[in-house]
Amino acid sequence: MHVISDLVSQLFEWIQSLGYIGIMIGLMIEVIPSEIVLAYGGYLVHLGEINFFGAVLFGTIGGVIAQIFVYWIGRYGGRPVLERYGKYIFIKKHHIDHAEAWFEKYGTGVIFTARFIPVVRHAISVPAGISRMPLWRFIVLTTLAVIPWSVLFVYLGMSLGENWENIDEKASAYTHEIIIGAIALIVVYFLFKWIHSKKKRGNAA
Repeated sequence: MHVISDLVSQLFEWIQSLGYIGIMIGLMIEVIPSEIVLAYGGYLVHLGEINFFGAVLFGTIGGVIAQIFVYWIGRYGGRPVLERYGKYIFIKKHHIDHAEAWFEKYGTGVIFTARFIPVVRHAISVPAGISRMPLWRFIVLTTLAVIPWSVLFVYLGMSLGENWENIDEKASAYTHEIIIGAIALIVVYFLFKWIHSKKKRGNAA
């Protein structure tokens, strides 16, 4: 993100003035993509205004709460509401299509691994809510995925310092490997489920 509009600049100034709380709220409302907010949090760590642990902690809390909101919309409003208003939180119809296909194919376990896949990362909370997945399980799996994501982008933002706006270029090498790893985990999870179901059928027979 090389060019920042005046509005976005004001949002970053607001986040900076609030410190940890600003990072958390910035991630909760999703006006700016989470990666950029976290990278800016890393920049604030670089400036010495906040510390690394606090930035990761509040970034994780904000990221999880944002996904709980989407979960609730899916659970109580359903897909029509997301198709109409999802664009305001960076969720489009084709994102929901992919997320539902993944959820139906891999089940609740995909809530963790899908967080690292660009197309379905945010929208995977929709089918979780629609299927009424237990909230506690959703929160646990989402938190486990958000923590390393927060650590990565806060660290990269801190490393870039004044050049934190170049986060997309810096992160690309890391996210590519993360995506490959996430897909590998999904394959392993799918094989585990397939073997488990095969054993169940064998025992029943």
